[in-house]
Amino acid sequence: MGLKNFLTKDKIEAGCDEAGRGCLAGPVVAASVILPRNFRCPELDDSKKLSLKKRLALRELIEKKALAYAVSFIDHEKIDEINILNASFLAMSEATKQLSQTPEILLIDGNRFKSDLNIPFECIIKGDGKFKSIAAASVLAKTYRDEYMEKMHVEFPDYDWISNKGYPTKKHREGIKKVGLSPIHRLSFK
Repeated sequence: MGLKNFLTKDKIEAGCDEAGRGCLAGPVVAASVILPRNFRCPELDDSKKLSLKKRLALRELIEKKALAYAVSFIDHEKIDEINILNASFLAMSEATKQLSQTPEILLIDGNRFKSDLNIPFECIIKGDGKFKSIAAASVLAKTYRDEYMEKMHVEFPDYDWISNKGYPTKKHREGIKKVGLSPIHRLSFK
């Protein structure tokens, strides 16, 4: 079937998505992307369904072809302060604020959103598998966050972040048991 180009006929739409909500460590990262009306890319899909190689190739294409895009990182301390759901909303809002063009509507991946943006939005469950702009945002959010966690792996190799990116895998949990928490672990996660 393929992804839909747009929700509206004539509004400037930005797709928003985040990566890292279910992680025990590191930031939550969100992206906001405005694609041109004629954007064609049959390979584009929800980032979780794509190989690393495909995600990186798509990131390059998205960054070249998007009318505007931005990525925002909300660190573990802010996540602990305001909780992961609010940190996800904040990350999407911050990414949208950084866009070089102001969207007229936001397509949000998920079932909830709140922000101080004063831009109408539509929440779309599994939106990263339905709309190109949300899929593009999911690719950017995931690739930027994964790169960050790979760099952190060099500093903190005990948690195997090179392969789990901060998600609560067996090796990650064993690392915590062995050496305790790192400085970038989220303390609000039990």
